[in-house]
Amino acid sequence: MDRIAQLQELLKTDPNDDFLYYGLGLEYLKAERYQEAVEAFKTVIKLKPDYSAAYRELGKALTKAGQLEEAKKVYQEGMMVAEKKGDLQTKKEMKVFLNRLLKS
Repeated sequence: MDRIAQLQELLKTDPNDDFLYYGLGLEYLKAERYQEAVEAFKTVIKLKPDYSAAYRELGKALTKAGQLEEAKKVYQEGMMVAEKKGDLQTKKEMKVFLNRLLKS
């Protein structure tokens, strides 16, 4: 059983586990299944709105999926969430990704 299938099975037992959805989103990104990654990271944020790393990864997935305007919004929102949490490294990373999008 591959990693994606394992995570999907685990989510059947706990469909509200934000960490499992985060892991699933990362696996979808690795597999270049960008729209599925987008959905997984959106679920993480719905379950745990202050999960700043999920905003960063959602922005990456949206960028890969060609949804650049939405990616910009997600990075901006994520930077605010990260700042409120004191997650300054994640905020910096999102700022770099946002600046790249703004230049393109």
